[in-house]
Amino acid sequence: MYRAIGSTTPRRLRPILALDDFEPAARRKLPRPLFGYIAGAAETNAAYRDNRDAFAEWAFRPRYLIDVSRRSIATSLFGQAYSAPFGIAPMGISAIMAYRGDLVLARAAAAAGIPMVMSGSSLIPMEEVAHAAPGSWFQAYLPGDEARIAKLVARVAAAGFGTLVLTVDTTTMGNRENNIRTGFSTPLKPSLRLAWDGATRPLWLWDTLWRTLHRHGMPHFENNYAERGAPIIARHVERDFGARDHLNWTHVAGIRRQWKGRLVVKGILRAEDARRAAEEGIDGVIVSNHGGRQLDGAISALRALPEIRAAAGGMAVMMDGGIRRGSDVLKALALGADFVFVGRPFLYAAAVGGEAGVRHGIDILAQEVDRNLALLGCLSTREVGMPHLQRIAGAG
Repeated sequence: MYRAIGSTTPRRLRPILALDDFEPAARRKLPRPLFGYIAGAAETNAAYRDNRDAFAEWAFRPRYLIDVSRRSIATSLFGQAYSAPFGIAPMGISAIMAYRGDLVLARAAAAAGIPMVMSGSSLIPMEEVAHAAPGSWFQAYLPGDEARIAKLVARVAAAGFGTLVLTVDTTTMGNRENNIRTGFSTPLKPSLRLAWDGATRPLWLWDTLWRTLHRHGMPHFENNYAERGAPIIARHVERDFGARDHLNWTHVAGIRRQWKGRLVVKGILRAEDARRAAEEGIDGVIVSNHGGRQLDGAISALRALPEIRAAAGGMAVMMDGGIRRGSDVLKALALGADFVFVGRPFLYAAAVGGEAGVRHGIDILAQEVDRNLALLGCLSTREVGMPHLQRIAGAG
């Protein structure tokens, strides 16, 4: 059975009983533009909503009178043993949501024995995270030319990361109207509205912004290229997110030749792309619609999962999008995932409670997976499969 990583839960976190409880707590602490950046998706939020709705179309078919007292949720992925079948998804600019946010997420994940994927759109140098949590993965948004790609890949290798994740669903940036409505922009533009939003959230102002500026100076985009990027308030910061609409499988093949570690492609939603990834020697794919933040109306990862599992051959198949409960994790495993990643709730947890908050979130989800595994009548996550599910809504 799963054992919690924290001996005691801090008093301020005790009212948080589920991952969803972190969201309203984060809304109270974060300035409106920052909370809106995390919570928002693209256009009508249809893809974001369907990430959750897809789970409700499946119900469990448990078995009982089975001795599950020796059950374990430990999971093996790429030959590495993890304490649970989930990790922390990459999330950009985490360090302005929580003080040293990328380090907070990475250290909490390492303490729990699960992987954390560091975002390329991060504000802390990748070398610091790799040193603090050596088992972390790195996720790259590929820059605009082959020379810069090669230099970035070399930097990731030199930092000591063993797994490189290529996000491929950012051909162009999604239409994130919600960011504009809540006052968030890239670059982050000082304004009276932003100043007011900060002033009305004094805990964030002191705990995160002041400590960051005082100890580390103005945050920069540190990891989009081999060299340091622009400050988050620089007018030319958008150059760090240069055109990616020319990227294709030729670039992926080049990275595969250069990168000697595990290589994962994130953002796959079609069987054809999974087959091509296998042909190119990719080690695993993450089925994902980018949390609904890119193409609105895109199929949810859970819906795409079975056909990608069938096409993936020997590759590892992972997914993210919409997971909030241990039951969601088990449904994803039953539909073909080897492993899953969770994003927004852990960033909310970091904003609310720092490393202790993330650890508490990990414990909540792991205990739910453990409990529901027992209630399904299974001893390990490897046993969970389609016989444990029944479709109750949606297309056949």
